[in-house]
Amino acid sequence: MSKYSKEDIIRMVREDDVEFIRMPFTDIFGQLKNVTITASRIEKTVNDKLMIDGSSIEGFVRINESGQYLRPDLDTFAILPWRPQLGKAARLICGVYTPDGTPFAGDPRDMLKKMLKTAADMGYFLQREAGNGVFLFPDRRSGPPHSHHW
Repeated sequence: MSKYSKEDIIRMVREDDVEFIRMPFTDIFGQLKNVTITASRIEKTVNDKLMIDGSSIEGFVRINESGQYLRPDLDTFAILPWRPQLGKAARLICGVYTPDGTPFAGDPRDMLKKMLKTAADMGYFLQREAGNGVFLFPDRRSGPPHSHHW
């Protein structure tokens, strides 16, 4: 079940005085791109009507195939905490879709979803953790490891 409905997001944007909504997506090279809309366009946007020119994004499509749509993942809605109290900004992470409503083949987010499904069908799952980890291994290139007391 989804965390938010379209109606929930429209209501939260209005009630929380959100002025801008950032619509990030990833290009085929893994670079984060962003389209920002005003709150007045939120209803149209959550109904999958935000068109972008895919030919202006490196690695996407040729000019004659340029019509692409950003489809927001409603569960990623968040009001950004570092904005002022009035005129707040929010975020909705997007997938890229073709005009016929199918996921764009070059969208890394969709590729990841497909790979996770394939892995799940094979009995695997993704486990992720936040934080930095450091692993130290002996350098075997310079001979036997030396003893260090830290």
